[in-house]
Amino acid sequence: MNSLFQTNTPQAPLAERLRPKTLDEVVGQSHLLGEGKPLRVAFQSGKLPSMILWGPPGVGKTTLARLIAIAADADFIPISAVLSGIKDIRDAVERAELALQQYGRKTILFVDEVHRFNKGQQDAFLPFVESGLITFIGATTENPSFEVNSALLSRSQVFVLNSLSEPELALLLERGRVLIAPEISLTDAVKEQILAYADGDARRLLNFIESLFHAATGLNKDAADVKNIDEAFLQTTMASKMRRFDKGGEAFYDQISALHKSVRGSNPDAALYWFLRMIDGGADPLYLGRRIVRMAIEDIGLADPRAQGMCLEACQIYERLGSPEGELALSNAVIYLAVAPKSNAAYNAYNQAKAFVSDDKSRPVPLHLRNAPTKLMKALDYGKEYRYAHNEPEAYAAGVDYFPDELYESKNSPPQFYVPTPRGLEGKISEKLLHLKDLDKQQSDKKAKK
Repeated sequence: MNSLFQTNTPQAPLAERLRPKTLDEVVGQSHLLGEGKPLRVAFQSGKLPSMILWGPPGVGKTTLARLIAIAADADFIPISAVLSGIKDIRDAVERAELALQQYGRKTILFVDEVHRFNKGQQDAFLPFVESGLITFIGATTENPSFEVNSALLSRSQVFVLNSLSEPELALLLERGRVLIAPEISLTDAVKEQILAYADGDARRLLNFIESLFHAATGLNKDAADVKNIDEAFLQTTMASKMRRFDKGGEAFYDQISALHKSVRGSNPDAALYWFLRMIDGGADPLYLGRRIVRMAIEDIGLADPRAQGMCLEACQIYERLGSPEGELALSNAVIYLAVAPKSNAAYNAYNQAKAFVSDDKSRPVPLHLRNAPTKLMKALDYGKEYRYAHNEPEAYAAGVDYFPDELYESKNSPPQFYVPTPRGLEGKISEKLLHLKDLDKQQSDKKAKK
């Protein structure tokens, strides 16, 4: 045939060409696909429930959904929550009904990024999942507890997929090399950099090595003729080494949690690691600054009151200097918090007092604590018997009550919210409070003797 009339068929990307055709070809997720594991058992039994596949990008969610359809000999209908709406769901349901009535085939409806659907769109699946017309498989990078409505969640099993390990990525790297450029070799240092760049994402790995090998084998117009890829050649091809980092998703909050807990656990090295991981991933430094101030308030408190001021100053320095000098100021604050004495006594006191006030009734202010700017108020005994603390020994009016009167009459009178720790400045605060209680007792004993 004349080449003028030939159809040009585009070559599928490497990620598609290496997509597993059988379960045994799948790389990773051994906790779900190993012998006796949940998904392996479901595949073998042929009884595949509706499910949600939750995991980071590039770990095989779409691949598993396709393999499930093959194993179940079912019609496979993929839709994307980013591009689809209620009409697409209705069309899929009509197609499922047709497949069942005419061919007796089941239908697997695969919804990629299901968390993008709103509640109404997610609810549209429910009647057809319940009737068994469709087997629903949703894929999401977000925590389904927050992003998938409870009705759909209760009708689906959730399977958690993990990022691929470096040995698993290395296996994919070798498969891709053999398929595209078996004559090319890579140094060990290059392999390590490629695996680090992939950051657990198989799709990212395969897309990168496809462009890398094409650059080396002359398939690109500006290509070199390279037989051994070294670090120098790699750097000409590799884009920015940005880690996978979802600024509003699960990974973001996991890393914030790790940073906060490392500070609370007094580990400056781990705290600095998580702080810089987030900076490296593109987190807003001022957002991290706000969280660092929160750590100073919640976990350091009055054990070292300087911590709050230092963290606020670090935020101001970042606003004034920007990056990278401002980031150094924030990292100083992180290290300071990690090594500072820890106390959540003030934080606990705030929460307990807030809860107490919320549940308690409105109690009148005792007369001796009321202000008396007029003669009438003085005649009504406002401010009577108030003792001015600065005129008392040690500037403390021993024995004076400051809570509403009724609270001294209750069984647990009066409430105590703030219990200082023996750490840092709070150790001295604790000693002072014990001394003041002793003065109160001495005053009480004097009154009793009278």
